[in-house]
Amino acid sequence: MMSDQTDSADLVAASDALRAYGVVPGVAETLSTSSAAISRELYAVVTDEVSAYTESGNPDVLPELQQHLARHVDEVCRLLGDSRSADLGFVREHAQRRASQKFPLDAILHAYRCVHRVLSRWTRDAALATADDSAHVRRVVAAVTAFTIEYAGAIGTLITSEYVAHTRLLAEAEGDRRMELLNLLLSGYDESNRHAAQLLRRAGYLEQRQSYCVVAARSVDPREMESAARAQRMAEALSQSLNAAAVRTLVGVRDNLVILVVSGTRRLSGWTAQQSSLADRVYPHLRKVGPAALIGMSNDVPSTSHIPRAATEARLALDFATVAERVMLYSHIPFRQMLVSHARDSIESALPAWLPDFIAADRKARGSLSKTLRTYADSDMNVLRTAKVLAVHPNTIYARMQRINDITGRNALGYHALTELLLAADCA
Repeated sequence: MMSDQTDSADLVAASDALRAYGVVPGVAETLSTSSAAISRELYAVVTDEVSAYTESGNPDVLPELQQHLARHVDEVCRLLGDSRSADLGFVREHAQRRASQKFPLDAILHAYRCVHRVLSRWTRDAALATADDSAHVRRVVAAVTAFTIEYAGAIGTLITSEYVAHTRLLAEAEGDRRMELLNLLLSGYDESNRHAAQLLRRAGYLEQRQSYCVVAARSVDPREMESAARAQRMAEALSQSLNAAAVRTLVGVRDNLVILVVSGTRRLSGWTAQQSSLADRVYPHLRKVGPAALIGMSNDVPSTSHIPRAATEARLALDFATVAERVMLYSHIPFRQMLVSHARDSIESALPAWLPDFIAADRKARGSLSKTLRTYADSDMNVLRTAKVLAVHPNTIYARMQRINDITGRNALGYHALTELLLAADCA
């Protein structure tokens, strides 16, 4: 990268070649007298050929373009005068300015090709008018061509490197801001915290009539989430899937999970009806994400202060997501399974003493005992219907129930015993 005050050996060598033909420094004065005309032509050519400038809605783009093109004319005149160094700090400033405005880099480079073409012609004509009679015309033209090529290459390289570097810095700063915001929303905040309130207000998260839900996702193979690149690709895929959903997303990676905070308008005003559930609106879009992702979604919450609870719901829903049902809504989790999930860790020491023997017997019977219990419950405790579903004789059902009674001391044909057996099996 060229610094603001750095000798450019190639540019100096090109200007020295023109000096040998008696062109430098006299050509600088000839160009200077026409600098206004050159700047006007540059502006006209660039705005005519590069539509991005005239189509931009930014009121600063065209005035700053005009000033920038005039600076190029001044710099070429200076380099072809007595200067022995290039001062391209204005190119760096222009790159940073355009990058911060997200103006397309390809449009800038196209404009620089126009600059090269126009400056080459004006410099060539000025050089031929300035050269002494002994100068060889072709060599003067070749030297001018070499100089303008070196100048165009220098500014093109500098504008590209500075634009990319500044874009990266802006992206990192935006990523840090978004991650701070995401952590704040997921961890909860005190509304008296002025910094938190300002950050949320600037980001538009304290607007009224908004609904929020949280999405948690991981790969089918949890080990893949240990790769930062893999996790980032999944985050991008989830964000892209919601582009058409007319919602706002804040995405990040936490604890090897991709977490999205999704927000959308709950109602247009206090006089209009509430729109459909945000989670229901997002659900069909998330189902389009590839089969390698498992996704859990929370219920809607009415304010940012409830987002930590929504995050807990999304993680719990993710635990119930399977390859067969990859996107699981918290509201779709069966109530009994939710109770078991919440209680599993806390009641482990209270599980009945007969449960290990029942699990061992069920495993030895290839799961037929637990399957019989569940089918009997699904069949409204009707033995004949259970036998029909399992394609066995009713006596087989009675034999299995007796076997369960012998192991556990619980008569599974009765409601209370059946409920206890099913809950214990689910917890196990």
